[in-house]
Amino acid sequence: MSLDLILDPLRQGFMQRALVAGTLVGAVGALLGVFVVQRGLAFLSDGLAHAAFGGIALGLLLGAGIDHSIWVALPFTVAVSLGISAARRRSGLGGDATTGVFFAVAFALGVLFLGLRSPGAPAVNVESLLFGSILAVSPDVLRAMWLMAGLTVVLVALFWSRLAYATFDPELAAIAGVKVAALDRMLLALVALAVVLGVKTVGVVLVSAFIVIPAATARLLGGSFAWMAGRAVVLGVVGSAVGLVASYHLNVASGATIILVLGAGFFVALAAPGRGSR
Repeated sequence: MSLDLILDPLRQGFMQRALVAGTLVGAVGALLGVFVVQRGLAFLSDGLAHAAFGGIALGLLLGAGIDHSIWVALPFTVAVSLGISAARRRSGLGGDATTGVFFAVAFALGVLFLGLRSPGAPAVNVESLLFGSILAVSPDVLRAMWLMAGLTVVLVALFWSRLAYATFDPELAAIAGVKVAALDRMLLALVALAVVLGVKTVGVVLVSAFIVIPAATARLLGGSFAWMAGRAVVLGVVGSAVGLVASYHLNVASGATIILVLGAGFFVALAAPGRGSR
């Protein structure tokens, strides 16, 4: 492959911002994803993506533009994630059941909020909310992504051993004095932040794939939990870059192409001899 095929798209400002956005969301989503997948909470990221739709719709109802609506969606989605955590512990229901309830209610609120906007309000491209627009990421959103990535890396690094302990054996971790409930809330809040900002890249429908697919692929490849996390981050970053460049040359949707590249990596790992049995 000629080097120009890679470098030509990156000479344009909007592609540079898209590459940085995809790299940040891909890396952070994959890092958090190893905890989410190991805990069997893959549906959670999808539920929070639909909650983010409700938060963005609330921002639009309050008069904010699409980009500024993420500042309403961030606390809204974090609140939903904490609500899911509290409901799981209070009700004894599984994570899928509580996530499903909050998912439906938050998404329905989003539809209601959009319907309550005044007739004179600017038109909203609902398709961009559902499927994202990584090529239209603004500098303000990019700065928010940098903040989210930095916060996530710092917190995961600080609490890595306790998060891993609570992930593999929460009961024993609690007996050992680890504050499992607090760590769960922190993890859910970080996933909520990653999901909200990921909505700007691949939309509500596909953002959970950034979290689930690289982590699931890394798990198929085996190894220690730390190696799994490292592989997942590499897969998320490389998949985002390859998908973005491929979508530019093929003139197709960038978000969908990125997810298809990540998915292709998963199926290659699944089909590799001996990988799936590890």
